[in-house]
Amino acid sequence: MRFLFIYYFLIAFFVSKNIFSQENNIIPYSKNVSNDTISYWIKQNKVGFDFTQIAFVNWNAGGASSISGLAKANFVRTYCRKNYKWENELIVRYGLNKQEGKELQKTDDVLLFNSTFGYRKDTLTNWYYSSKFNFNTQFTNGYAYPNTSISISKPFAPAYLFLGIGAENINKRKNYTIYISPFTFKNTLVLDSRLANQGAFGVRGAQFDANGTMIISGEKSKVELGMLFSSQLKKEVYKNIILDSRLILYSDYINKFGNIDVDWNILFELVVNKYVKANIGTHLIYDDDIKAKDEVNGKQITIGPKIQLKQLLGIGVVYEF
Repeated sequence: MRFLFIYYFLIAFFVSKNIFSQENNIIPYSKNVSNDTISYWIKQNKVGFDFTQIAFVNWNAGGASSISGLAKANFVRTYCRKNYKWENELIVRYGLNKQEGKELQKTDDVLLFNSTFGYRKDTLTNWYYSSKFNFNTQFTNGYAYPNTSISISKPFAPAYLFLGIGAENINKRKNYTIYISPFTFKNTLVLDSRLANQGAFGVRGAQFDANGTMIISGEKSKVELGMLFSSQLKKEVYKNIILDSRLILYSDYINKFGNIDVDWNILFELVVNKYVKANIGTHLIYDDDIKAKDEVNGKQITIGPKIQLKQLLGIGVVYEF
């Protein structure tokens, strides 16, 4: 298992480089007729809101009424000129749920920014020499419901930063992107003293003496150097059904090399019309540094890393501009 990550990377690199066909890529641009200038920037903006409601009145089978809302936005800015490409993406999501007899609960909370700069030697190849930056955190506190007295996460606790260099294959005809980086820095931030002292999210926790007095406070950051593989496939798999699959694999060279962090997001977008769309998706995460929480006899305890799985089903309105 220790060398599984290297093996996977090598197979993915050589197979994709030899099998995937290359084609001419047309550099898109927009022309301003009024002043006859050319813009090499491509802009995509999408905002939406999903809504779900369940109501019961004298329902013999029982049940609890609930209402859910999810606000989301996606902004993309891409610069293409000659052999250079610079793509920036901002993803924002925030969802809440109110169930009868229970407190308001958070269902989604994402602030994600991606930036990739690439250079290719000519316009015939799909392979770019690329550098990639990624930042990921949340907006509000997270809780292990129904316990809302102690937060298990906060804004910038954690926050993840990735910065690496590698090679990226962009195939517009087959609608996929593959990125392979043998050198990627990962910085985990836990900018909350209580969570840092607990050693949450893999940072070094506080040290205490025999009397329970803290002698060294916990660190608020952890830096790793490892291998990263990411891929994205976005295409219409059937009429009005769009698949968006994003996979990220990471393994640290120094700490437990071969132990792979997994972040896999799969979303099916079902297009009803220009403004109404349904979404079906799953989000799977496994990170050895993220310890699951459980409540035993009224106390919150750490029980070790587990697979995190989130499922999504909703319908809402979307506006693109």
